[in-house]
Parts: sequence; C-alpha cells; structure tokens
Amino acid sequence: MVGVGIDAIEIHTGKLCLDLGETFAPEMGDDPDKYRKGLGLYTSSFPDSYEDIVTMGANAAHRLMKRTGRTPADIGRIDVATESAFDNSKPVSTYIAGCLEQVFETTFHHANKGERKFACIAGTQSLDDAYNWIRAGRHRGRSALVIATDTALYARGDAGEATQGAGAVAMLISEDPSLVELSPEQGYGSADETDFLKPNQQFPSVDGKRSVQVYLSRMREALQDYESVAGDTHPDDFAFIPFHTPFPGMVRKAGLLGYRHVIRDTGVEEELAAEIGRQPRPEAFDDDQTYLDAVSEYTDALKETTRYQEWYEQVIEPTLNISRYVGNWYTGSVHVARASALKHALEQDRELTGDRLLVASYGSGAQAEIHTETVQDGWKEEIAAFDIDEHLDARHDITFEEYERIHDIHNHDIKSEDVEEFTTPSDEFVFDGWGRMGERKYKFVSCKIKVI
Repeated sequence: MVGVGIDAIEIHTGKLCLDLGETFAPEMGDDPDKYRKGLGLYTSSFPDSYEDIVTMGANAAHRLMKRTGRTPADIGRIDVATESAFDNSKPVSTYIAGCLEQVFETTFHHANKGERKFACIAGTQSLDDAYNWIRAGRHRGRSALVIATDTALYARGDAGEATQGAGAVAMLISEDPSLVELSPEQGYGSADETDFLKPNQQFPSVDGKRSVQVYLSRMREALQDYESVAGDTHPDDFAFIPFHTPFPGMVRKAGLLGYRHVIRDTGVEEELAAEIGRQPRPEAFDDDQTYLDAVSEYTDALKETTRYQEWYEQVIEPTLNISRYVGNWYTGSVHVARASALKHALEQDRELTGDRLLVASYGSGAQAEIHTETVQDGWKEEIAAFDIDEHLDARHDITFEEYERIHDIHNHDIKSEDVEEFTTPSDEFVFDGWGRMGERKYKFVSCKIKVI
C-alpha cells in the first residue's frame, strides 16, 4: 500500500516581533529570566493591522502551492484548523480558498472545504482527516491542503500573556510524500475538562495549574493507548519527539515524564538503578500518597542524570528552536515543532531518512494524540526550501506602546480607530475591509504599496 503523509510544508509568521526579555519584562516589573528561562521564550510574533488568520493561512498556502508547482486542480480538499475563527457558520477555509482564487487561473469549486475545532489538537485532527480521506480512496489522485492558523492572544494582564503568538502552518498531504509518512497506529487520551476554554469570548479563560496537569495526564494516556496497538516504546526508537508547545517550559515537563515512562522495565532503567535506584512500583507502598511522593523524588533524580539530559538535548530540545521566537500558535504549535526538528537536523547534516518521529499533539478540553511519522528520502530538499529564518529576521520589532496598540487592534471588543500598519505588505494577501453583510474582505497586494 502506498504511504500517505506530509509532502510539503510552509510557515507564515505574524510580521511583528515583541522581545519578551528586553521590552515586555521591564513593563511587567519582571526579571527577564522569568520568560527566557522559566517559560523558555525569547520573542513573540504578532499580526500587523492588515493580517489575521485568513491572510496568514492564505499566504502560507500560496507559497506552498507556488513552490511545489500545485494548482487548484491538484487539491481536492482544504481543511483549516483554528480556535480563532470569527464566524460561527462560514468556515475559514472558504475565505482562504477565495484568496487563492485571486492568484490562480482556476477555482477550488470542486474541493471539499471544512473547519476543525478542538483547541490546539485540531491541526493534527485535520491532518488525520486528510490521511483517512486519501487512504479511503476518495481523493481521485488529488492532495489535501491542511492549514493550521491562529492568533493566540490573551487578555491584558492574563498569566498567559507572555506566551502569545500568531502564525500559520500549511501542509500538503499526499500519497508517496516527500517529507514524512504517517503511521496508521494512533493513541488517544481524552476527557471532559475545563482547563482552557472560550465560552463565546475571544480571549481564553485558563486554569493554568490545572492546564499543566491535564496536558500531562492526557499525554500519558495517549502514549499508553498508542503502545496498546503499536507495542512498547523505547527512548532510542525516535530521532525527535515534537510536542504541542504552548511554551517550551511545558515540554520540559512532558519530556521528563515521557522518558520516565518509556524506560520502565528496560535496560536503561537498570543501568540508571545504580545511580538513582529503580522506579517505584505501587505494590511496594501502603498508600497512594506515599507512592506518589516516591515517584516525584525519583523523577527529580532522573532529571539530573547525564543520560536523561543528553537524550533530552538530542531528541526534544531541537523541536523548540522556532517556538522560542514565535510563541504559541495553538493549532500550528506541534507542526512548528516538527519543522524545527527537521530544520535542525538539516543544519547539523544529520541523515534522517527512515528514522521515526513520535508526534505528541494536545488540545485543551481535553485530548492528546500520539502517532509516529517516518522521515522520507525527500526531506532534505523540502526542508532546504523552508525559509523560516528569513521570515523571522524580517519581522518588525515593536515597542511596548506599539504592542498595546496592536493588541487593541486585534481585540474584537475594542473599536480601534488607529489601524495604520507597521510594515508594508508585498506579494501577499491582506485584510481589505468589511463587506455588505459584515464579512471580512481580502485582496492580494502584488507590489509594495500602503494599505488604505
């Protein structure tokens, strides 16, 4: 059977940049290390006044299609994952298709279009939908376009404000892919939770401490469920493990607990036993709390071992390189982590063909998914064409006062009159005002002009 997976990828980051240590921290009265070391974040991306989830998604998709030589006739499905949608009926995919039709000679009238919502995991769910559509033979030789796009803003003064970010990831899903092939095996961990939600509101309500606990619990369940169908995992099985990354500090916690799980009853646990003992087993304790205390003590000791630190540095740390500079992208987060890892491997001249990634997605509310991906022999050419560094370097650095202004511009509850852009659009889609029914309108700017 022909493999199905990600054939190509493009990323569009919001065009404004906020330095968390130098600009944000002083205004908050915080030590810069609270963000740089605690959260693991250096800068955040924000959309300019003419950008939103449609323009970012359309610009990423446009670059992907141009670079790979695809036309609308090659695309049979457009799925958009977002938790920043502005319409409760009309899907973002139709807006994006309408944008793309402005620059192609043919339409997407033949393509199935939809919008996925399950917090941050919706991007992976859209990937799964495209995979299943192709494997079912309903694609008629066409590819699917999966776009994860979000403006992840928090209310001013919210504890999550420093993790904000904005951007889009566009992925082409095809048979015989060039980048990675997806596994048919998946594992899930899901429960009715209220860790993070937006009940008819733009900015999230977040129980931060509970959100961390739910994230880790659902990830553990998903890994156990994955192992029930794919067999036990081992820390040496995977070249990289891209996690959903609301901020890198969260991934540090998830990586440590995941490592503790996968070394259990392996030679690695036995080799470490001389240094930190074996993992506690519940049957050796009289009550749950004593057992949990022993597990916590073991985990703290495991974190300090050279073996774990070397593994984390090689398998997890490279997945965070991009997110440190763009912040949380909600549905695109785990897909940014994958791209970051592959980019790192290319820069290190590391051969990955045939190696596997363990991809760990999560969405509040709450659900985690674990699946594996096998790196294909065209990965180097695909990642070499990936120009994220150019986009990051081109961002406009904003002052704190400018940050306050751009936050208000994208706050749906504030009618801001000052919408002058900070940057000049060129060869990209931009927001172009409101239509007669209150819909958002877009146009393609093909040269460097000011948006009126």
